[in-house]
Amino acid sequence: KIEHKSGSVTWKSPSNIAIVKYWGKHGNQMPNNPSLSFSLSKSCTETKVDFDVDPSRNGLELDFQFEGKAEKKFEAKIRNFLTKNSADFPYLNHLKLGIESSNTFPHSAGIASSASSMSALALCLVSIESRVFGGFSDKKQFRTRASHLARLASGSASRSVYGGLVCWGESESVADSSDYYAVPIADDIDPVFNTFQDAILIVDSAQKSVSSTAGHKMMVNHPYAEMRYFVARSHVEALKGIMQEGDVKGFGKILENEALALHGLMMNSDPSFILMKPNTLKIIELIREIREEEEMPWYFTLDAGPNVHLMYPLEAANKAEKLIKDVLLPYTQDNTVIYDHVGKGPEQIKK
Repeated sequence: KIEHKSGSVTWKSPSNIAIVKYWGKHGNQMPNNPSLSFSLSKSCTETKVDFDVDPSRNGLELDFQFEGKAEKKFEAKIRNFLTKNSADFPYLNHLKLGIESSNTFPHSAGIASSASSMSALALCLVSIESRVFGGFSDKKQFRTRASHLARLASGSASRSVYGGLVCWGESESVADSSDYYAVPIADDIDPVFNTFQDAILIVDSAQKSVSSTAGHKMMVNHPYAEMRYFVARSHVEALKGIMQEGDVKGFGKILENEALALHGLMMNSDPSFILMKPNTLKIIELIREIREEEEMPWYFTLDAGPNVHLMYPLEAANKAEKLIKDVLLPYTQDNTVIYDHVGKGPEQIKK
């Protein structure tokens, strides 16, 4: 029985950068291969939800604002997510939601905002669920539920409900891994990886020409799809040992291979598309040159876009930041770099 409940809940949740990429899905947001990511620290979405669950209400009421302004397109996306997955929300028709969301990073900065925004929303919804129907037995059950709901909204968002290194998708090498939700595995790696920095070099902040949703669809009949999924599974298994041993070089090799494989799949899909820009390639060339000449332990990765995530351990940060400023910055848009690092995961904001 649903009782009348109202209140407010706020969560701040990070974006994440995928090490092994998720590209290709089936069913209702189910991945075709396992993926690994680092949750970031500074690149977050903060979401506040005012809720009212009233048994006498007939129909969902929803108002969404992004950084103080009505955002009808995103409001429609949230409404679609809730109604499409109504079995997960038995109180949906009795629900009134007022959602206010803001990012700590610039809009269109080349950071995957769907991961941070949808994980923050999912955490708020599970908090509401907990208040309306009674609490969860423990923190693990709460986060698993939030990861499941976040996945239904945005696949990569399932990983953002945890900090550190996270796996989403079933893998023989990761205990309790599942296609339905993500699991944290940060306790099982060398501490050097928990210090990793992510300098995000903004080559082009414009909205990308092909959405990730469209990109995933192109994997359905892709000629290299099955080999891609095999390689991704192999990379997840290999990284388990590499990261336990603290093998930064081995980690970097797979990190870069995954980034280039992702963009290769885009380039030989039908229709084909290219999201990298000339300066993306120039920055990659310079990163490789400097790594050889300076014995610099830094490595690049890319999301489905033109911007470069440059990753390195904290002990190399001073040298890395000087080289970024002196050598790489001229190839970015308006000298834009966002310095981030591996973070501890979401936090509930008590107001």
